[in-house]
Amino acid sequence: QVLLVESGGGLVQAGGSLRLSCAASGRTFSYYAMGWFRQAPGKEREFVAVINRTGGTTYYADSVQGRFTISRDNAKNTVYLQMNSLKPEDTAVYYCAADLKVATTPNEFDYWGQGTQVTVSS
Repeated sequence: QVLLVESGGGLVQAGGSLRLSCAASGRTFSYYAMGWFRQAPGKEREFVAVINRTGGTTYYADSVQGRFTISRDNAKNTVYLQMNSLKPEDTAVYYCAADLKVATTPNEFDYWGQGTQVTVSS
């Protein structure tokens, strides 16, 4: 079992920045690839970014490429999502997820956090 707790969400103006954190506990954090997903009201959960176990490989959704950066600190059992140049369409609940393999679809991830709300005002 892996327990994930997100933090760092909030209200920000368009063009601003936020950094989300996801703290993990339970099984060895460094065994897991970590992903960030988001879900806006009335929409399906969508892939944002993923990072492999060592942090050496990352993938991003086209919609956030160049604006968001995923990173991890295995010593702190934490994964981060730095979000810059935020847009109103980035408004969503953001979830972190863990799986033993790198993936980009929600149904491939075994463990999920409870989510943190990000609201970007225009």
